[in-house]
Amino acid sequence: MSLPNQPSPAEDKRNARKALALNLVQAALAAVEPGAAVRAHVRLIGSQLYVDDHLFDLNAFQHIYVVGAGKASAPMAQAIEGILGHRITDGVVSVKYGYTAPTHRIQIDQAGHPIPDERAVQATEKMIDLLQRGGPDDLVICLLSGGGSALMVAPVPGVTLADERRLTSALLRSGATINEMNTVRKHMSRIKGGGLARLAAPATVVSLILSDVLGNPLDVIASGPTVPDTTTFVDAWDVLQRYGLLDELPPAIAQRLQDGLAGRIPETPKPGDPIFQRVVNVVIASNAHAVQAAVDRARADGLNTLLLSTFVEGESREVAKVFAAIGRELQRSNHPVPRPAAIIAGGETTVTIKGQGRGGRNQEFALSAAIQLEGVDDVTIMALATDGTDGPTDGAGAIVDGTTVERARAIGLDPRTALADNDSYQFFQKLGDLVVTGPTNTNVDDLYVIIAG
Repeated sequence: MSLPNQPSPAEDKRNARKALALNLVQAALAAVEPGAAVRAHVRLIGSQLYVDDHLFDLNAFQHIYVVGAGKASAPMAQAIEGILGHRITDGVVSVKYGYTAPTHRIQIDQAGHPIPDERAVQATEKMIDLLQRGGPDDLVICLLSGGGSALMVAPVPGVTLADERRLTSALLRSGATINEMNTVRKHMSRIKGGGLARLAAPATVVSLILSDVLGNPLDVIASGPTVPDTTTFVDAWDVLQRYGLLDELPPAIAQRLQDGLAGRIPETPKPGDPIFQRVVNVVIASNAHAVQAAVDRARADGLNTLLLSTFVEGESREVAKVFAAIGRELQRSNHPVPRPAAIIAGGETTVTIKGQGRGGRNQEFALSAAIQLEGVDDVTIMALATDGTDGPTDGAGAIVDGTTVERARAIGLDPRTALADNDSYQFFQKLGDLVVTGPTNTNVDDLYVIIAG
């Protein structure tokens, strides 16, 4: 029998599993800290700038301009400024509100995400002005990270910001993947889908990329502003048709797509276009780096550890059932690794919104997993967005175990009702099981952790 106000042995074990899971997340986030990632890949020795195996003699350039966008781009800008200092002529980077860092030569503009706003358009126009100044003797350094698609906004003629906002909202509600969303957005922009490289030509462009997309496809991350676009107007139309969004399109966007399908306007720049001859793209951090760091920490903490996958995707509530099933298997049979165990994965799921509630893909993942784990002892599951923002909430994710459903019902919460209404945020907020990190200033997809004692 436990003493009054003292945790029971079962609560002690639950808290210990939670602490282990949070330790793994801290290790993962540290491994993909954007400033450290820049410094690991970029070195300046005298006037020689090394970006991995690429060498640039800075004496050959008259000006160095820095542009970029994304949730992690402010600390990236701070790091590149620390390396190049007074050599930087000018710079503008667009970041999500609150995701800033102190800089001196590079202007940090804050804007809206995931729905673009006028501040994003204004910041992007400043970037375009810098890019158009560039000549053959200039260097453009582009800093890209997740969120760049919403934060680097330059609609094509005839399409307004209001049109783009309606399109983005519809895509977010539909359950479309980031690849599918960006296929559409690239064909509505002057800067996405290779457009930045076209604006910067004939300058030399070095793009440093912190990836938030599974497998690091360069033409998808931040909608690929510095790489050839492998998608077409046909692909964009197919995405909208697949999710039943054609009837919701603003007239200007529908007309743009129809003009593209008919060949009346040119496609985005494709592989082989000469504008990419002086462009270098380097991925400096990704979900795989974060997951491996969590794996290393788990092993150091004495856990038998399995890296399950860094390609997790699908409908969030359905993927969660698989993770819960793995947790049940661990508890029952010590498979696929013996306890004490940690199973770690990365990726990014999607949510098809049908309810009126509030939440994010990781909170919905956790809620679905909690329902499947009801009554299972000694298993904890956590899902977390590495950028610290899960959907339109201040939660990064949530953590659950076999007691979650029972504890929820004890305070009048019905998990199945909350799940049906996509209302995971309120559920976990009332229960006290949200994971709140605040802005992490990085963004490499999501982390999923199973701890079994």
